Amino acid sequence: MPKSGIAGQPPVAPDPKYWFPAKRYGWGWGLPVTWQGWLALAIFLGLVVAGVFLFPPRKALAAYIGYVAVLSVLFIGVCWLKGEPTQWRWG
Repeated sequence: MPKSGIAGQPPVAPDPKYWFPAKRYGWGWGLPVTWQGWLALAIFLGLVVAGVFLFPPRKALAAYIGYVAVLSVLFIGVCWLKGEPTQWRWG
């Protein structure tokens, strides 16, 4: 049942749908709960695997580590924008 609004105001809209729920314990996000979240995770993992061919770790380890670091920062940004607000949780 939606929450009632102030007199004459429409009810408050329910919380938006998050792609990534907050973890039950600790800080961060859990596995995706929507198809968009699963797609974002699949793209991230696919790009990490593609990086092995673009920057072979045996020949260009620093480039590969930098590539994965940039991808990780971008993916964390997606989680931050589309995930449930997170905080330290004891359970």
